[in-house]
Amino acid sequence: LVAGVAFLCFAASRAPGACTALAVMEATITALFFLLYLLRLDQRLSGLFWPLADVFNSVVAALFLLVVCLFAVIVRTNNGTLAGGV
Repeated sequence: LVAGVAFLCFAASRAPGACTALAVMEATITALFFLLYLLRLDQRLSGLFWPLADVFNSVVAALFLLVVCLFAVIVRTNNGTLAGGV
């Protein structure tokens, strides 16, 4: 939800492409993990420890979004970029 809201704010404010692309990428990856668990594909694909992969994805997403949001708050070209950064 946070990545989706950040994407909407960045897209509405016409922020630089990196901000919008990162928010879309993280929202998509999270949605794919949700779909993986919803369809119970994690049980059929047992070659990977899925909870650890999900935690790793969450940590990487949090770090990437933190950096991008800090840059958006520092630059704050307009109110939408500032809202996306917050």
